[in-house]
Amino acid sequence: MLRQIIGQSSEAPKDLRPETSPVPAPVVERAPILSTPAPAAPPQRAPSPSYSMTSSKNVLANDVEIKGSIKFSHDLIVDGKIEGEVHSDGALTVGENALIKGEIKTRSVVIFGKVEGNITVVERCELKSNAILVGDIAAGTLSIEEGATFMGQSSVGKKADTAKSAAPSRPLSSGGGN
Repeated sequence: MLRQIIGQSSEAPKDLRPETSPVPAPVVERAPILSTPAPAAPPQRAPSPSYSMTSSKNVLANDVEIKGSIKFSHDLIVDGKIEGEVHSDGALTVGENALIKGEIKTRSVVIFGKVEGNITVVERCELKSNAILVGDIAAGTLSIEEGATFMGQSSVGKKADTAKSAAPSRPLSSGGGN
């Protein structure tokens, strides 16, 4: 019975007979073995929160509709509909089924779906092949894949934020394959 509690299987009935006789040494020897893994387990779990913090992504599924502003810190993937402002120091991914109507101000954005509104990003703005953007862009860098639709003006460079508040230096319109 003690072997079942400890987690060891009893292979034959003759193993049970020595347990009934006084044999304290094997039980004492097993106790340190069972207690040794317990202290080792917390150090293995300690790195997990740091990994989940850095690699965690918040997701708004395609059946989610939000009217109002959204603020987030890390990464957000949107595949639903948002009417309102989106502000963050993190990265935004606009999924294929997503529709965002409103201003976007984030660190970076990747667009697979549709955005109707102006975008201001500190780092990079990417328009993927099926993306549709109706609005202006101010970004550190801009990438537009073939097939993407962009109707608006762009201001690209390190001073994109300040150039956006003034007049855009150079309008750019890119129509995709459609």
